[in-house]
Amino acid sequence: MPDMYTSVPYDADAENGLNGNPVNLKPVAGTIPIGGTPAYDIPDTVEGYELAKQTLKNPLEITEENLDNGKAMYTIYCTSCHGSKGDGNGYLVEAEKFAGIPNYKDRDITEGSIYHVLMYGKGLMGSHSSQLTYKERWQVVQYVEVLRADLLK
Repeated sequence: MPDMYTSVPYDADAENGLNGNPVNLKPVAGTIPIGGTPAYDIPDTVEGYELAKQTLKNPLEITEENLDNGKAMYTIYCTSCHGSKGDGNGYLVEAEKFAGIPNYKDRDITEGSIYHVLMYGKGLMGSHSSQLTYKERWQVVQYVEVLRADLLK
């Protein structure tokens, strides 16, 4: 058995696949690549907003670290319009650059609807999906819920 002593080199990652046989392997549906994030396939429609509002749940555990980073991201991206308390009185509203920024207290929102709006934007608010990572978006959602709870007291 001479081939036991001298192995044949195979380049499994070659352009044409193993031994020149092309292989088109696609990931299994519903899987997430290492270091990747789940695909967000809820459409940017009224129905999609309602679906997200009713079904999306925050996958992150509520921790001090998540809330602290959520606050930091909120301060960077949201405070200028929504205000530091979530009351819709941010700097740009006070400077009369924008009007009608919602107060979280007056909105029928859930963690799913907040995430959906971060992904696609709503009204004058643009999408923040390119500025915030998957984890940061959910951290902002946690922090917005804290602000809303404080406003409802």
